[in-house]
Parts: sequence; structure tokens; C-alpha cells
Amino acid sequence: MAHKHAVETTLAPSALGTYSQAIVTGEFAFISGQIGLDPKSMVLVSDSIDSEIRQIFNNLNEIIKQTGATIDHVVKFTVYLTNLDNFDAVNQTMEALLQPPYPARAAIGISQLPQGANVEIDAIVYLPKIR
Repeated sequence: MAHKHAVETTLAPSALGTYSQAIVTGEFAFISGQIGLDPKSMVLVSDSIDSEIRQIFNNLNEIIKQTGATIDHVVKFTVYLTNLDNFDAVNQTMEALLQPPYPARAAIGISQLPQGANVEIDAIVYLPKIR
């Protein structure tokens, strides 16, 4: 197995369990699933599904920055939704925040997320050009 190391930042929520915010190994960073937690208060933003999604992307951005990459280096997102009716909101936010070619993506409907979140997103980041 290739060497791996954890990536941590106080600008994103701390882990709620036995996991790292991200792990870098070889040419990839694996970013743990993020929900819409404000990193300072550790409280879920709850104004709307849009505010949750934007907070998630803020959190992802801060963690990805710690790897030396940007959101443009993401090759895959996995989106977990407690209500698939929110799929359009995810698409709209991603379209506003990302540039083509868009990363690969999976969207999965699930029954429940931590802290009562409506959406969680994780990411895989390709690193070799920046390391």
C-alpha cells in the first residue's frame, strides 16, 4: 500500500467520528463526506437546501486547499440525498461553482444523514500535476 497521510484544517468542520477530513495517498486525495456544518459553531446551517449545499462546498474547498489542489482538480463527487427531489438544487449549485469538464458523479438516495442533514458530498481529487 502506498504511504498515506491525513489532511486537516480548522476552516472545515472537525470529524464527527473516527475518520480524517481527507487522506492523501499516491496521486489522489480522498475527501470525507461533508454535511452543511458551520466549522466554527459545528451547527448545521438550516436556512435552506441551497445554504446546506453551499456550506458543503465551502467545507470541501477548504479541505481541498490543504492538499494543494482546487475544486477544479476533483475527478469524482458522490452525493447522498435524503430526498431526491433536492437533486435539481445540487445540480444548480454545482453548475454555478464548477467549470467544465465536470467531475464524474454519483447521486444516491438514502434515509438519514448525521445531524439531520439533507445532503452529504464526498470527493476524490487528482493531485500529480500540483505535487
